[in-house]
Amino acid sequence: MTTTDAPRRVAQRLSRRFEAFFALEAASAALLFAATAAALVWANLDADGYAHFWHLPLALHVASWQLELSLGHFVNDALMAIFFFVVGMEIKRELVRGELSSREKAMLPVAGALGGMLAPAALYAALHAGGPGLRGVGIPMATDIAFAVAALSLLGPRVPPGLKVFLLALAIGDDLGAVTLIAIFYTESISLPFLAAAAAGLGLVYGLNRSGVVAFSVYWVLGGLVWFATLQSGVHATVAGVFLGLLTPAAERDPSEQSLLDRGRQAIERLRGGVSPERDPHGGERYQAFQALRRAGLDALSPLDYLVNDLHGWVAFLIMPVFALANAGVALEAEVFRDPLALRVAVAVALGLVVGKPLGITLVSWLAVKSGLAVLPAGVGWLAIAATGSLAGIGFTVALFIAALDFGEGTLMAAAKLGILVGSAAAFVLGIACLRAALPAAAQAPDNLPVR
Repeated sequence: MTTTDAPRRVAQRLSRRFEAFFALEAASAALLFAATAAALVWANLDADGYAHFWHLPLALHVASWQLELSLGHFVNDALMAIFFFVVGMEIKRELVRGELSSREKAMLPVAGALGGMLAPAALYAALHAGGPGLRGVGIPMATDIAFAVAALSLLGPRVPPGLKVFLLALAIGDDLGAVTLIAIFYTESISLPFLAAAAAGLGLVYGLNRSGVVAFSVYWVLGGLVWFATLQSGVHATVAGVFLGLLTPAAERDPSEQSLLDRGRQAIERLRGGVSPERDPHGGERYQAFQALRRAGLDALSPLDYLVNDLHGWVAFLIMPVFALANAGVALEAEVFRDPLALRVAVAVALGLVVGKPLGITLVSWLAVKSGLAVLPAGVGWLAIAATGSLAGIGFTVALFIAALDFGEGTLMAAAKLGILVGSAAAFVLGIACLRAALPAAAQAPDNLPVR
């Protein structure tokens, strides 16, 4: 190995390690946890500095027009719109060809999601009936998909496939409920001209999809305009992301396998046989052959599948950790514990996540099964369903998002954050303990099979 080869090989080895890390299901949750811990430490060491940093002004000027947002609002209104864009696409995928695509598949997770939203809300409302803290009723209704799925993956092969599917579909249904909640209850005033502009933009996106326009650049520009119009309309800007996700086509552009192979083979033959640096010194022909190969690959995927896979890494490893860093910081000040209302908000949120979630999911799922509307997944008992309901009590990302919409800043927001963090941690511990008791150990596999 030469001296010049050594850095390259070290870089390749490090690259493989990073790729392996990012391929892990739990990697995004680990990064999210690290960002949360960093936010908590930062907020308690320098509360004023933490608050000041996320209030830094950002502005975009075009001639006499300008858009002004604080750094925190940019994270919550712009970056989270991309998060909800991916959520919208995942909801559509489940509705079109996934676990929500038929009544038989959908009834159990839909029933569970419904119970998992109503029971925590009812429990929270019972502790705040008629009081100013009641507006936080939506906070314990949320489920954090990344944390919940990562927690379930810790048990590895002990988890039946049907239970994983149940949790994913449940979380998707939960997200749909959260989006509906945001759209209906977090709109204070409406600007009809901007709302009409947003609707017209969505209509244009739909029309271009139907007419066969496939250039992603066109849709990114239109999506940005729809987001801006929605932001200015008074409806929360993340709703634009959801609608754009739901409009993303789920069908392949060229579903024929033979067509894909033929087009790919032709492009590869151009690269292999007729194109060389000597004959193509400026790379034009090779570029055209590469683009033909790329287009063949893109046409074999639906725009929805391509975008979900393309954006998943950005959402999981950048947007969600940055959101946690911006929103999870809570200074543990005595004022939160001295204020009876704030303390009641924290307790209600935590109880909603730890008690309300598993209770509602299990009870409504049981009613759906007993009435004949749904069936349990193969190899899954009621203790496993209840334990999965506990994992769904890991509210975190969406819960923090809704809390920010409910309380903004101040003592009640700090109390809500505290309830989310304590409740999510308790839900994780309870869920893992119950799953260990409910699921047989992987070591019970036949003796002639290796156990890893």
